Amino acid sequence: MDFDFKAGSIPLLVSMPHVGTDIPDDIAARLSPEALARPDTDWHLAQLYGFLQDMGASTLSARWSRYVIDLNRPPEDTNLYPGLDTTGLCPVDTFANNALYLDGQAPDEHDVRGRLVRYWQPYHRQLRAEIDRLLALHGRVVLWDAHSIASVVPRFFEGRLPDLNFGSAQGTSCAPGLEQAVVGVARSQDRFSVAVNGRFKGGYITRHYGQPGVNVHAIQLEMCQDLYMDEHAPFAYRSEIAAAVQPLLRQLTEAALDWVRT
Repeated sequence: MDFDFKAGSIPLLVSMPHVGTDIPDDIAARLSPEALARPDTDWHLAQLYGFLQDMGASTLSARWSRYVIDLNRPPEDTNLYPGLDTTGLCPVDTFANNALYLDGQAPDEHDVRGRLVRYWQPYHRQLRAEIDRLLALHGRVVLWDAHSIASVVPRFFEGRLPDLNFGSAQGTSCAPGLEQAVVGVARSQDRFSVAVNGRFKGGYITRHYGQPGVNVHAIQLEMCQDLYMDEHAPFAYRSEIAAAVQPLLRQLTEAALDWVRT
């Protein structure tokens, strides 16, 4: 399978497009040793969000590394943040601005088209199908796009990121009530810092599928990895640290669920 999918029974679908670590052999042979360490993976999110199964939520997690193709980029590879530095649909460099490919091995247009068909489209077909299934069952659905990133990435932003970064495409991918419900829970505590539509406003998945007018409400959470893991190789999960933020994550997703059920 090209992804891990579990169908749930409640109007909540959690997408994890950057957790994949698999790289096909033909692509891996073209990558640098640093790329093969997969440093920009959204490590361990399925474990961190392990409570979702008990909630009855649907989950969709990528199998393939974002270095194969980025499932959260538009298929036409337009920049989601015009004027700002970002990685593309088929990235050629790491977040540290180091080359992913050996000399002369970067993907060409033919490679990109092939990867769109082989790796990008299956994930998005499943995402679309599950949204439609949940809509038919419940009439409304929340799509929660789950991400994580190193807390300090000088290429993209100065200093340390806020702990929890919510994105709703400037309020266009979900109803105001959903954003208020979720962010209200986040701001009711003072241990973790919070930003809304700051450096992360939501990627392609949030912006494309979030259509409040047809009762699909999408919100992205980009969280700092030092809240639950080691940010340096081998990128170990730290359960003693994760124990502090995991209950809040459950409260946040439960707030989204409570809202969509009202």
